[in-house]
This record gives sequence, C-alpha cells and structure tokens, in this order.
Amino acid sequence: MSCPFQEQQEMQNFNPYKIEIRENFMQTKTKLEQLQTYLSHYAQNGICIAFSGGVDSSLVLKIAAQTVPKVAAVYFQTTLHPVGNQNAAEKIAQEIGVPFYVIELDEFTNPNIMKNPLDRCYQCKHMLFSILKDWAVQHGYSTCMDGTNLDDLHQHRPGIRALRELDIISPLADCHITKQEIRKMAADFGLSSSDTPSSPCLATRLPYHTLITKEKLKKIEKAEQLLYENGFPVNRVRMHDTIARIEIPTEQFFTFYQQPDLIFRLKQIGFDYITLDMEGFRSGSMDEPYQKQRGNQC
Repeated sequence: MSCPFQEQQEMQNFNPYKIEIRENFMQTKTKLEQLQTYLSHYAQNGICIAFSGGVDSSLVLKIAAQTVPKVAAVYFQTTLHPVGNQNAAEKIAQEIGVPFYVIELDEFTNPNIMKNPLDRCYQCKHMLFSILKDWAVQHGYSTCMDGTNLDDLHQHRPGIRALRELDIISPLADCHITKQEIRKMAADFGLSSSDTPSSPCLATRLPYHTLITKEKLKKIEKAEQLLYENGFPVNRVRMHDTIARIEIPTEQFFTFYQQPDLIFRLKQIGFDYITLDMEGFRSGSMDEPYQKQRGNQC
C-alpha cells in the first residue's frame, strides 16, 4: 500500500506542466464557491474563528463575514507565539469588518507542553481550543472554526487530532483547498495577509524533547526579528543548545554573507555559534527525521 503523500505526488506528476490560465482560474473559482456554500450552511449559527492573522484564517474570516451574520475573530495571545502578531491580526480583522477578541493564556502552566514531546502540538491545541469552545458558549457562538488547510493534512500536525476531538471545523481542509490556492484567493480579495509568511509557534524552533523555557523563546524571537529587520522576512532560527541554525531562502545566501555584522549581533543575543542551513528555508524542518521514519513504515 502506498503512502498518502506518495499518492498525492503521483497525482501532481500526472498533471501537465503547462495548464491554461483559464483552467487554473476556473478551478480556483469553483473551490471558492464551494467554500462559500460550505460556510453558508452555518448562517443560522454564530461562528467564532481561531484567528492568527495569517492568510489561512484570514480567508476563512473574509468568506464567513460575507455569508454568516454573526462572526467573531478570536486571537490567542500566548507565551509560545511572537508578541507582535496581535497588532497585525487586529488590523486585518478591522479591514474585514469583524469583531476582534483576545484570549490570553500561558502554556507554561502545562508541564507536559514544556517538555516538548512529539505530541506537543496536540496538547497545546487541545488546551487552546478547549478554552475557545468555552468562550464561544459564553458569548453565544455555536460553531468554532480554524484555518487548517489541505496541505496541513499531509504534514506532521498532531494538533489536527485535537481539532477533531473537539469538533472544530476546518473549512479549508474540508473543501480541499491548498496553501497556494488560499494565497491566490486572498490576493484576489485584496487581503493584506495574502503574502504574509507563516508564523507558527516558537516551540517549533526547538528539537523535540528539549525543555521549552521563556529564555530560549525570547532569544529565538529576538534573532528572527533581527533577521526580519535586515532584509530576511522569511526566516527561521532553529535553536540547538547554543547553536543557531538559520533557515532563509537559498537565493538570499549571498546577501546574508554580505552582512557579517549580523553574526556579531546574533551572538550578542546569546548564541555561541551561528550556522546557515544549506537546504534553505522550509516549514517544519524539526519534523523531518520523524517524517522519514513514518515514510519507511508505509
């Protein structure tokens, strides 16, 4: 039996390389219509959307605002996410015209999450969305949704199990909409988040089974912000003890080499050694060893 990922690759390889622009447009339009119809089924119920300000949840929020009378954007301000994301998320909610709410919580109250096990994402999501469901009941919203997309289902995402257990609806995944299609739709709607890089929780920068501390997260956040401010908006700083493994797009390697002062400034943050990952930027690189193990089992 082949792996789902392998089957997906075979389907992608089957398509011709050159496809008519109109066919691409019609396919995207069809999925947009499917998403609109999907969300319209909840028109009689209030919907609260776990809203990060990223392109995925922004698209769900935009379509929901057009099809459902009562919609709320609920943002989690947590210790595991960059502090600056809240302002950007609130701005997008205002652009769409949807009420914006903030739930503050501290994952450090859960020692199991801080141990950073392989199912950390599951435990974290279960904690966050349990709180969201309670909030929804208190404020008169009968349905909770998130921005999980089709591509997420083919990656190491233990948190998806928590969403299913708690009956959280994922419209993008259910309508088989990919990240590329989401960015296209968001751009068509003029959403400012259409080209915003993904910003997953800072715990993803640490190897599994490495204790998560506020000091480590602060170093990582400062390092990534430094890179962002110096021309590397797409970056990850993976922390291996005192080593910073930097991921940026490969086409920016030369630009990085031309800024030796960045090395000095990164060391000032608290890293002893600065390395550049030769494979470049990619999401979920800490999961790669475990993806290989699962692939061998298929």
